[in-house]
Order: sequence, then structure tokens, then C-alpha cells
Amino acid sequence: MAKRLQSTKELLSLQEKIGASRDPEQKVVSVCAGTGCCAYGAKKLAEAFASSIEGHGLEGEVALRLTGCHGFCERGPLVVIHPEGTFYQRVQLDDVDEIIEKSVQAGEVIERLLYADAGGKTYEHEKDVPFYKNQQRILLANNGLIDPTRIEDYLAIGGYRALAKVLDEMEPEEVCAAVKASGLRGRGGGGFPAGVKWESCRAAHSPDGVRYVICNADEGDPGAFMDRSLMEGNPHLVIEGMIIGAYAIGMPGKPKGYVYIRNEYPLAVERLGIALEQAREMGLLGEKILGSELDFDIRINKGGGAFVCGESTALMASIEGEVGEPRAKHIHTVESGLHDLPTNLNNVETWANVPLIIDRGVDWFTSIGTGDVSDNPWGGSKGTKIFALVGKVNNTGLVEVPMGATLRHIIYEIGGGIIGGKKFKAVQTGGPSGGCIPEEKLDLEVDFDRLTEVGSMMGSGGMIVMDESTCMVDIAGYFLHFLADESCGKCVTCREGLKQLCIIIDRIREGKGREGDLTLLQDLGETIAEASLCALGQTAPNPLRSTLKYFREEYEEHIRNKKCRAGVCKALIRYSIDAEKCTGCLICARKCPQECISGEKKKPHVIDQDKCIKCGVCMDVCKYDAVCVE
Repeated sequence: MAKRLQSTKELLSLQEKIGASRDPEQKVVSVCAGTGCCAYGAKKLAEAFASSIEGHGLEGEVALRLTGCHGFCERGPLVVIHPEGTFYQRVQLDDVDEIIEKSVQAGEVIERLLYADAGGKTYEHEKDVPFYKNQQRILLANNGLIDPTRIEDYLAIGGYRALAKVLDEMEPEEVCAAVKASGLRGRGGGGFPAGVKWESCRAAHSPDGVRYVICNADEGDPGAFMDRSLMEGNPHLVIEGMIIGAYAIGMPGKPKGYVYIRNEYPLAVERLGIALEQAREMGLLGEKILGSELDFDIRINKGGGAFVCGESTALMASIEGEVGEPRAKHIHTVESGLHDLPTNLNNVETWANVPLIIDRGVDWFTSIGTGDVSDNPWGGSKGTKIFALVGKVNNTGLVEVPMGATLRHIIYEIGGGIIGGKKFKAVQTGGPSGGCIPEEKLDLEVDFDRLTEVGSMMGSGGMIVMDESTCMVDIAGYFLHFLADESCGKCVTCREGLKQLCIIIDRIREGKGREGDLTLLQDLGETIAEASLCALGQTAPNPLRSTLKYFREEYEEHIRNKKCRAGVCKALIRYSIDAEKCTGCLICARKCPQECISGEKKKPHVIDQDKCIKCGVCMDVCKYDAVCVE
């Protein structure tokens, strides 16, 4: 597949040829090979399937396909048998031959490998599993179907058709207008209308005609892996979006492209590199793309993992080889960005939406989501959003839903509710700079504007679910420490202000809180938000401010009653043993690292409070719920 395509006509002819050569009824064993499933051993599993297919004489008859992330990470390794769509979860090496013999050859279903919900109901087909059925998967639709290292697979599903349409039928200004009319807003956190940014960058003066098109893949939020999974599973979708953007923003001229991706994503870097090389070989990148006047290529720039480099100006400084520090925004990057030239920066998910908008049409895209963008690109939240659903929820993984889906729908219908049937307490959206949303807001529609109204934000799409065992003071402290560590230190309010917030909240967690601390936290948080240079500092107080707003009584208990109701803050808890429940089994005494539990066999035990380090091991190992927190 190394032939260089000279025209859009050749591209469309090749797509048709590839599509016609594929048998839709062919048996395909699809193995999830995203980072999560690879950690479960998916690569060895794939090798075992290859060996089994060969051993059963099925080469040429059964295809093995290693795909990107299927999304249902909690249930990996995942295997789907096509065309039936039989869905197997937690597949092990010992299951491989049985799957080939029973499912592939005999058409039988292996019950023990099927997904079962909390009520015990099993689901045979992937599309019927509630985790998938309750989503609207558009960007992730092909993650479990194509091999991301084979450009043929992307072409077979219509890949690069949108690029051909742009080059054949649309002027650059028309492409910008279509993206603007779609209401597509940046998925990296800011929610700025992409089309407005594109038009501004196109209109900006460039002395030598160079405009930069950059993909921000520096996904640094704890618990977030949306962009990584898109890059691992469907890198050509992102590349196609960037090429279309280069045409719309940089022509006529000399557009240049970068993907800024963190070095901690080795699999995404590898697959992106393969995809870029394949695109170059086929004439989709480089000079005279598909016979047009567009010259454009994309270079990978690997970041060192600094959270602040997700901010646009810090990211561009890093590409230039400078320290990753933000600069004041009195001059916008669309006018003077990378190397002081007009630069358009969008994140992975934003670029991935572009080919779909061009291929399926603006009306299709605006039919999904909330609000009205017909006269105002800020007027709503259109399309879908991918969230990394993690925390105290049964079904963790990647979730794609239309803008406007409720938190309740995501957490309970897709996520399967709270682990162990515990009570839901809060959900934090938007990464470390987002807010914590309480139970009374569960029916909130999730879009850019609604989340901002309740003190949170969309961010890049992290969604961390918390239950009754979560201490909200501790949560706020965790995120404040994270952001204080990641602050570049350039501005005093962020550098010193966050340190002071950490000192105060640590004091409260240690049972040394003072009257007036909450007012001080509130005032200092507002000052940091108003006076910091970049979005890191401006949004850093959000977890603190939202927990103060919705869970103030927990802060007051920590300060006035020296109590942590969740039993998390060690200085405020005391472990004891209920004599009526204790059976004297001795397991807690054996496991205690301090040897501070004493008692005779079959008689109640006691904890020496002077020796206890409050590690919680006794509570974890007790089978009779005899250990409790006071």
C-alpha cells in the first residue's frame, strides 16, 4: 500500500477497491490492544489467537485484528467476534482455543466469558451491553473495528473521504465557515468555538505565509485518557482533521503541523508515527497532497510531562525548546504563536470531529447536543463528548455521550452505579481544575455552560465518581497539592497562593484547623483565580471553592469537632474493635504491622491506641465488620 496517490479520484477509487475486496461475513477476532488491555496482557493474548488460528488451519478464513481501546476498561482484556458482535470480557490465555473452536468454528456462545450486570443478566452482543448501548459512539465508533497501524482499514471505512471533498469541492473560507456553523467548541477545556479560531488565524498576517496547525495531545489530567485512546485507536482520524485544518487555515500559503504529545504515551506515539509515515507514502502528507496545491506535513513533538504545557503558550514555548511557561494573552496565539507566527491549536478530540462534520454535514452535527448555534457559535454545545469515567463506579472506562446527557445517565445507566451499592456523594468533572458536583445536581445536563454554572467545567473530559467513603476536604487537598506541584512558578499568585492554600487545608486535615480558616481559604482562592497569569492558576481553586460551597459542613466538622465523617483524615480518626462482633479469629493481630492488637483466640481483641498508626489494615482484613472508625 505504498503507492503515492496523485489525485482525489485515485483515493476514492482505492477506497472503493478496498471496500469491495472485504467480505462483511468473514470471521474476525478483534482483540482490544489499547494501553489498558495491553496492561492486562492483550499482546500475549493476540499471539495466542494467531497461533490458535494457524493451528486450526483457519489462516485466510479467520482474520485477527488488534484494535485500539474498546472503552470498557474495567472488563479487559476484551475480545469481540465479528460479524456477530459476540462480546467476551476478561479473556485469559486458557480461553483462546475454546473461543476459536466453539465461537469461531461452531458458532456457540461461551457463557462464562459474557458480561453480566449487577442483577446477573448476561449479554451476548457488544451492542446490547448497557455500557455501550447507552452511549452515542461517533468518535469512538471504529476504535474496536480497525487496526490503527493499517491505513487500509481506515480507508475501508471511508477515511480521507472528507479530505477529498474539501480539496475537490470547497474553498478554504467555506471550510472555516462550515466548522463555525457546526458550533464545534474546543474539547481541550476552554470550549472556544473552533471555527471562530480558524477564521482568526486565517485572517492574521504572516510575513512569509507560514501558519502553524498544532494538535494538543498533552493530556495531563489525573484519570483522563480520552485523547490517548483516540490516538492509539484511530490516529488517521486526527491526522485527516489536521490536514483539512491546514487547508482551511493556511491556504494559499505554507502551513506546517505539529502534534505535541506527552512522552508517557509510548503506544500512542508509536501508532501516530506509523500512521504519519503511511500517510506520507500515500501522498496524503507532503508536497502537492492528492495533486492539489497543498503542501503540508506533521511533526511529532514529545513533551516531558509538565501539566502546565497543556496551556497553549507554554506548549508553544516547549516546542521552541524554551521552558514551558505561559505568557500573557494580550496577543493571541492565532496572531502570534509558535515562532511569533499565526498558530491554530486544537486538542485531539476537536481535530477528530472535523472529518465527520465535513463528511456528514453541518446539519447532522448540529442535530446532536444542546442549544442553538445558528446565529451564535457560542450558543450551545454541539456533538458528543468523550469522558474518562473512573472512581467509585462499577463500569469504568471511556464513555461517549451527546452533549446534554445527564450525570445520572452517565453514572448509573452507563457506569452501572456505585461500587458495593454505596451512596453516591459527588462527581468531579474537568480534571484537577474542575469542581465537585453533589448528589442534588445528578440530573444536571452535561455541557459547557451547565457545568460552569454549578462551579465546575468540561475540561478535557475527566469524570471522577466519589461515594460516601470520600472525604471532600481530603479531595480538595489532593488536587491543590497536584496543582501546586505543577505550577510553573512564573506568577506569584499561583506559585505562592497555592502553597498557602495547601498549608491551610493540610492544617484542617490534621485536626489543627482554626476559626476563620474557611473565610481565608475562600478569599485566597478568589484572589488566585482573578490574578493568575494562565488558566492553571485561574481555575486551580475550583475544587476548593466547589467543595466549600456544597460540602461546607465537612470542613466545619474537621475544624470544630475534629472529626472526619468519611474516616479518611488519619489525625481525626480512631480505630476500635466492637467486642460483640469480634470472634477472636486473630487475623487482624497477625496482619497489623505495628503489632498493636492483642487478645486471646476466640475472645474479643483490643487496639493499643498509643501504637496504632491508623493504617487501616485491621479494617481491611476483618471478615466480621468488627473493626470500626470512631
